[in-house]
Amino acid sequence: MKKTLLTAALVMSASAVFAQSATESTGVNSVLGVAPKTEDFILQASASDVFEIESSKLALQKGDDATKAFAQQMITDHEKTTAELKALLTSGKVQGNPVTALTDDHKEEVDDLAKLEGAEFNKEYIDDQVEAHEDAVDLFKRYGQEGENADLKAWAAKTLPALEHHYKMAQDLDK
Repeated sequence: MKKTLLTAALVMSASAVFAQSATESTGVNSVLGVAPKTEDFILQASASDVFEIESSKLALQKGDDATKAFAQQMITDHEKTTAELKALLTSGKVQGNPVTALTDDHKEEVDDLAKLEGAEFNKEYIDDQVEAHEDAVDLFKRYGQEGENADLKAWAAKTLPALEHHYKMAQDLDK
């Protein structure tokens, strides 16, 4: 009995580190325009960076020239935002645990993408980037306007224009 309770407690505490609040994970906050909690913002922003970097590495191998150029910029820019977020966390000004590997959903998307070739690959990669950047723009806008941590809020607001530019670039490639 004690072993079962200990196992359950460990599983719940470990999953809590990776869990988002229900209102953020269901999209309710986004629909209402409510800023995510700091922990949720860190999880989503870091997960987005990891996904965009990993899927873009694949695009460097499989994409056409335009897709490769876009992918290289995504890798460069998202490695920069990953480093900036890590610096904020390391400084102690912001508390949270970033994602450092693909989430299960993102891993599935990258695995599916890896199975594609040629024009089909390019289309799916760009569709994924449009969706990822639409979500990132929404996330950073909400936190940048009303986030609870002043330093993280300032970083989100400063980062937003680059994400909006990425979103526009992805939309342009999607035409």
